[in-house]
Amino acid sequence: MLFQTAMNDFITLVINPAAGRGRVGGMVAQIDEMARRMGQGKGLEVVVTRNPNHATEVAASAPAGSRVVAVGGDGTIHEVIRGLAGSDKALAVVPIGSGNDFARMVGLKGIGLEAALQLAFQGEAGTVDLGMVNEHPFGASLGLGFDAAVARKAFTAPRFLTGLPRYLYSIFAVLKELSLPTLTLESGGKVLYHGKALLGALMNSSTYGGGIPIAPNAVHTDGLLSGIIAGEFSKLGVLGILPKLLQGKHVLDPRIQQFSGTEFTVRFDRPVAAHADGELLEPQSLYQVYLVKDGLRVVAPQGFHNKLPSPVMEEGKA
Repeated sequence: MLFQTAMNDFITLVINPAAGRGRVGGMVAQIDEMARRMGQGKGLEVVVTRNPNHATEVAASAPAGSRVVAVGGDGTIHEVIRGLAGSDKALAVVPIGSGNDFARMVGLKGIGLEAALQLAFQGEAGTVDLGMVNEHPFGASLGLGFDAAVARKAFTAPRFLTGLPRYLYSIFAVLKELSLPTLTLESGGKVLYHGKALLGALMNSSTYGGGIPIAPNAVHTDGLLSGIIAGEFSKLGVLGILPKLLQGKHVLDPRIQQFSGTEFTVRFDRPVAAHADGELLEPQSLYQVYLVKDGLRVVAPQGFHNKLPSPVMEEGKA
């Protein structure tokens, strides 16, 4: 049922019943009841998604200037971001997923259901940076090569594995067929890297894969993407770097190179898989990546977003 009030008070709650390996499906009634209690006096629509991309459609059709609350994990959030990018609507998050890297990025790690809903409904909206790859938006991470192959494998991992264990399982499965492409990274007309590469990552967040600190220096509000290129690694080399990766110490390895900037061109010698926020993209040999400074409105705790710009007053009005 739809309850209409002032447009900027309107809230659309998008619940993905498949999130959290299906855990959210058993919580729909509870979430609906809590949302309607907290949303008294506001316009509220509760939507339970039916299929892939439904969350994107719901977010895109939400009223201008309103809030869209994504209940689920990184995949749900990613779909909602696709529907909000370029608008004045604000994203709020109730993190119930297997990875929750976007939630971690905006200060929601470990937050409970009731606290998350209260923040979503009543918290202050601000801005964070928004990544774009081949005109496809992403909120936290873009992975290319080995990383995307691991993300693909994660979809078929045993259901009881979540977060970091699920990611590690997928890494070992992909290692069996390791074949490195040639990668060229360019920015501002300069070649930053050329050679065999295990993976590339262009990050708004410092973590992906359920908390792995792939880009320890990434900051989602600084107007820069953090780039990581892992060069030529053997299978044994990958196994050797893993313990360091889990601690964020992989960046000390000479085969790991770091970059930062607002736009990058990534070329491969063959189509290579990619993921945006863990969601698989169609393999390409060319990826054009750039950052939109303050490109996404987000409801988050204080200190985890930039303040919204002050409204510009019309000339002649006080």
